[in-house]
Amino acid sequence: MKVLDLFSGCGGFSYGFQEAGYEVLLGVDNADLALETFKYNHKNSQTFNLDLSDNKSIDKIVKFLDDVGGVDVIIAGPPCQGFSLTGSRKEDDERNKLFYSVFEISKALKEKPKAIIIENVPGLATLYKGKAKLEIERNFEENGYTHSSKILYAPDYGVPQIRKRLFFVGLDKPYGKFIFPNAIRDEKDYVTCEEAISDLPSLEDNLGKDNIEYPKEPTSSYQKLMRKNASRLHNHIGTKHTDLVVDVISQVPEGGNHKDLPKGVGESRKFNEAWTRYHSKKPSKTIDTGHRNHFHYKYNRVPTVRENARLQSFPDDFIFLGSKTAQYRQVGNAVPPLLGYHIAMKLKEVLNNEKI
Repeated sequence: MKVLDLFSGCGGFSYGFQEAGYEVLLGVDNADLALETFKYNHKNSQTFNLDLSDNKSIDKIVKFLDDVGGVDVIIAGPPCQGFSLTGSRKEDDERNKLFYSVFEISKALKEKPKAIIIENVPGLATLYKGKAKLEIERNFEENGYTHSSKILYAPDYGVPQIRKRLFFVGLDKPYGKFIFPNAIRDEKDYVTCEEAISDLPSLEDNLGKDNIEYPKEPTSSYQKLMRKNASRLHNHIGTKHTDLVVDVISQVPEGGNHKDLPKGVGESRKFNEAWTRYHSKKPSKTIDTGHRNHFHYKYNRVPTVRENARLQSFPDDFIFLGSKTAQYRQVGNAVPPLLGYHIAMKLKEVLNNEKI
C-alpha cells in the first residue's frame, strides 16, 4: 500500500509505515534539512519542499500522486505550535488550520485514499472548547470517512519515552471504524533508559566522532532491535559543557531536576523541565527539539542525537543529516517510528479484510 506523508519532518511516522511494509511515495515539508534526512532514510521516496497553505502546492502534490497511480493512505502531523501547551495558543493562529490541506488533497485526487491519519498533541482535543477536534471530525464526515481518535502513550508500544500523542484515523466508510492497536507493554515492563542506551559510548573523556564501531555488544532486546540493521554507530557526538554546567549537572540525583539542587545552584534555569536527569530504570522524559534541559541518567552531559533517537525508537541505521542543532530538532519533532509501526500494522489488518 502506498503512503503520502504530509508535514513529514525527517519521516519518523512514515518510517514506521515503511518498516511495516508500506511504500512511502512522497514526503512533504518546508524544512530542507529534515527533507534531506527523509530522503536519505526513505530510499525509494520523493520529497517536496512546499508551503501546504498554498493551493499551488496542493496542485503539485495531486498531480504527482495521480501520475503514479494514487495513494492508499495519507498520514499527516500538522504543526502543533498553535495547539500546543507550550505555544501561544492563539485561536486564530494560521498553523491551527493547516490540517485542511490534508482533506483538500484527498478530495482532489482521482482515487479516494482508503485512510487518512492525523497526529497531534493531546491538547488539541480540549483547547478552544474542543473546536479544532470537532472541525477535524466534521471534515472526515464530509469527505465520506468514519473517524476514531485516541491518545496513545508511547511506552505502551515499546518506546522508552514518556510521550503522549493524539491520533485521528479516518477510514473510507466501507471499511468501518478503526480500532486502535492494543498496548504491547504495561508499567511493569516498559523499556527503560538503561535498556535503550547503555551500550553506547560514555563520551566522558571526549566528544567522540561519527561513524564508529560499536564498543560493546547489545545488552537488552531493545538494543538488539535498534542495532538489527546497523554495522556502525552514527550521530553519537557529545556536547562540550562549561565546568559550571558540569558541576550543576553532577549535583542532580538520578531522576531529579532543579528542585533537587542546593539553594543558589542552577539559578539560571528554574522552569519545570530544567536540570532534569533521566532515571535508568524508567522511560525518559518527552524528547523535545532542543537539548539543554535533560541529562544522561549516569553521565554529566546532555544526551547525544543518537541517544535521543534511541529514546524515540529510531533504529541505528536511520541517519540524521544537517548540523547537530538541526538533528536534535528533527528527532524531537518526530512521531516515534515504533508508534507509527503499530498503527500501520493494525491499519494493514483492517484494509486487507475489506468489507466492500
